Amino acid sequence: MKKLAVIGAGYSGLSAAATLAASGYSVDLFDKHEASGGRARRLHTDNGFVYDMGPSWYWMPEVIEKFFQRFGYSSSDFYDLKLLDPSFTMIFSDSDKMDIPSGFDELCELFENTEKGSADRLKKFMNEAEEKYRLGIDSLVYSPGLSLTEFADLKLIGKMLQLSVFSSFRKHVRNYFKDPRLIALMEFPVLFLGARPEETPALYSLMNYAGLKLGTWYPLGGMGKINDAMEEIARQQGVVIHYNSDVESITAKGKNVAGLMVSGSTMPFNAVISSADYHHTESQLLPVEFRQYTDKWWNTRRLAPSCLIFYLGINKKIEKLNHHNLFFDKNMDRHFEQVYDQPSWPDEPLFYVCCPSKTDPGVAPEGFENLFILMPLAPGIEDTDEKREEYFSVILSRLEKYCADKIRSGIVYKKSYCINDFKNDYNAFKGNAYGLANTLGQTAIFKPRIKSSKLGGLYFAGQLTSPGPGVPPSIISGQVAATQLLKDFKRTEHVAFVQ
Repeated sequence: MKKLAVIGAGYSGLSAAATLAASGYSVDLFDKHEASGGRARRLHTDNGFVYDMGPSWYWMPEVIEKFFQRFGYSSSDFYDLKLLDPSFTMIFSDSDKMDIPSGFDELCELFENTEKGSADRLKKFMNEAEEKYRLGIDSLVYSPGLSLTEFADLKLIGKMLQLSVFSSFRKHVRNYFKDPRLIALMEFPVLFLGARPEETPALYSLMNYAGLKLGTWYPLGGMGKINDAMEEIARQQGVVIHYNSDVESITAKGKNVAGLMVSGSTMPFNAVISSADYHHTESQLLPVEFRQYTDKWWNTRRLAPSCLIFYLGINKKIEKLNHHNLFFDKNMDRHFEQVYDQPSWPDEPLFYVCCPSKTDPGVAPEGFENLFILMPLAPGIEDTDEKREEYFSVILSRLEKYCADKIRSGIVYKKSYCINDFKNDYNAFKGNAYGLANTLGQTAIFKPRIKSSKLGGLYFAGQLTSPGPGVPPSIISGQVAATQLLKDFKRTEHVAFVQ
């Protein structure tokens, strides 16, 4: 039996490993950490707090459901999903905020009360966004992105042109809405894609449909419940998982994968899927002759942001916060100039506060709050303890002012996480948090290939490959890489049989 290996036990790695093993192959999964999750790992503290260290938004539930159904399960077999209402809160000043309702009729009412005539325009916008969502989910995201011929279907091309998927997202939004608060609301989802709205294709209005129409959900127990479920499924398929196992190199025989060097030991494998950082895999795990992309090429890529994160435990309840809180009380364009055009620590940052203890009593001691604070940041800039503390003070001052509460005095747990941690824990290129920006020139076939063109039997999954960053796309990328590997195996076996 052919033996396959997967590097990295995040969403994409678990997805790939389970998919391969379900086809009857022997699969070993390696991760340098002591538990699954990758960037979605959990942090447990001695004083009773449980933090999702990375992703905190549960969008596109049908994509996650589709993964479970592939193995005969539903998400409800592993965790309870709760629809958040409000979905999230947009904060524009201490006295100006929008609680975004989960119901679409209520959302239309909110729009109409903000800008006369906008409810009808929202319905039209969402109808088109739903078409893009279906186009993306049904026809685009499960494509391996290896050739233009994948998109050669004339009906598909016609549909893409009809929906103006290649125009600017910013221009698209402004064709429908004028109020700056509504524009901010419609533009914020693309920030998950790691690019400014003017550089993001209008295809991604599908994110508005996903977030505002399909709802914002929360798995009770935290996002780590997805890791647990995927790990259980992988083990049931026969995947052998090795934690605390650092992959040091990918070995080759001729021009094909021979195996892995793991924590000093050589292990033979017929093929490998790396869901580790793509740049790290090529630059550190492979000999020079098998690298597809040069350092010069990588340095010309537009990266999505990194971020500064604080995990806080507060010994009291904070009444004014909801589960998801987005602070857009400063100039968004200026902040993102300092992420993309003039990489530097921002003058007046936007930030996001997640308070899952509003929904889930299990993530904090009774009567306490669990806070996750995130500030987008340019990758590759200098990360120091002094800078972290400087911005902690800036953020907490604004948060306390908005909440009319002395939060600092209630802090019983505090941990920061930033660029250096992304590099150390995930070998992230320049300490990025979200992979490549989803600009038009870095979408689909223009992303790094899921299949190596230099070393037979080597494949890639994760946020630097197609379809891109985010929880559902990462799960999909693992399936896509595994499916391509399996296709190639069958093709090889057929040729060998004919010969």
